[in-house]
Amino acid sequence: MLETWIWLSVMAAAFQTLRFMLQKVLSMGVLSAGGATMARFAYAAPLAACVALGYAAWLGEWPGVGPAFWAYVVAGGLAQILATWCVVLLFAERNFAVGITFKKTEVVQTALVGLIVLGDRVSLGGLAAIVLGLVGVVVLSDVAGREGAFLRRIGNRAAGLGLLSGAFFAVSAVTYRGATLEVASDDPFLRAMVSVAVVTAFQSLVLSLWLGWREPGELGRIWAARGRAVWMGAASLMGSIGWFTAFTLQNAAYVFAVGQVEVIFSLMASVLFFHEKITARELWGIALVTASILLLVLLG
Repeated sequence: MLETWIWLSVMAAAFQTLRFMLQKVLSMGVLSAGGATMARFAYAAPLAACVALGYAAWLGEWPGVGPAFWAYVVAGGLAQILATWCVVLLFAERNFAVGITFKKTEVVQTALVGLIVLGDRVSLGGLAAIVLGLVGVVVLSDVAGREGAFLRRIGNRAAGLGLLSGAFFAVSAVTYRGATLEVASDDPFLRAMVSVAVVTAFQSLVLSLWLGWREPGELGRIWAARGRAVWMGAASLMGSIGWFTAFTLQNAAYVFAVGQVEVIFSLMASVLFFHEKITARELWGIALVTASILLLVLLG
């Protein structure tokens, strides 16, 4: 029987795919990249607060948090904002499935961030997986019809945004796991919900201030798009519940490794929903990145 954290990771990946689908639709002429990012957090925050408060009331406890909790929340919240923004910008560069696969370099990068922040060691098998994943990214970043040297092929905007989003998601994963472990409770779901509620509230506040300053009128457009955006917020919340609860039970790198099933979900969405074509080269790139994740689990 599969462990609970594995099922939670698969659930999170499914809802995250749905959220990115809705986010892509909203970013295509309805909202700016910043607005689509803000909508994801703004419509998830009230729902997260209700679930956290309701569950705590049902248990009859509201746990305290350690001093490092707030530092983890700020670091993780800002990193996730930047990561999500990069992904929304990436949708304009490549199709849906390839964009998500670029983002999935977060897994190998999470292993590296874990080594730096938490002192987690990377085995020879893990190193092999990282190298294979980078090969897959190079294949994906080699835009069809573009000639030139190796550095030019991997130096395009899509590759940069994908790798950057993966780096930011890696930082957020490690710090979110740190935040959940700072919540004084033995209940994994309560620890996860307290963290989700605080993080999404912080992110909504930060992005509201930013958009009010840099993109006047965008907050009004986010409200006008609430009919669709609220569903993105709900999907975002369900994905966050899955990720955060899994983080309380297992190392972030392994949680994200199982979450690579999102590559398959996004490929299905790309073909069936967005009617996009996947080239043979892109399929090879996706296969290499996915294989690298399997190696990370089996050999790392």
